Amino acid sequence: MTEPVAISETDRLIASDKVEGTKVYNRQGERLGSIRNFMVNKRSGRVEYAVMEFGGILGIGNEYYPLPWEMLDYEEAQGGYVVDLDKDKLEGAPRYRDRDPVWDEIYARQVYGYYGVPFPVF
Repeated sequence: MTEPVAISETDRLIASDKVEGTKVYNRQGERLGSIRNFMVNKRSGRVEYAVMEFGGILGIGNEYYPLPWEMLDYEEAQGGYVVDLDKDKLEGAPRYRDRDPVWDEIYARQVYGYYGVPFPVF
């Protein structure tokens, strides 16, 4: 008898719709924002980055921060993702508001470089 295919969550897997809205904290326990979505490389199937939403009121004026997926650690006790990032570093981070940036290799390297994360080779 085969196991049913997971569609929500298992010990090691989670559905994309359950990631959206998950809170993001720094190591000091301060809430930085929440996951709006994450972007998957169409060819490799690998998650490249998460988009963290921060600021604004009732969705107006929100800013979006692309975070390399490798930066995020899920911590059950916290009930969200934790990153090694303080609010000062976030102030100068790559972000956008009204229009998605062109996620080409140049921009991707800038984002990964800002956070000191090695750029992935696919």
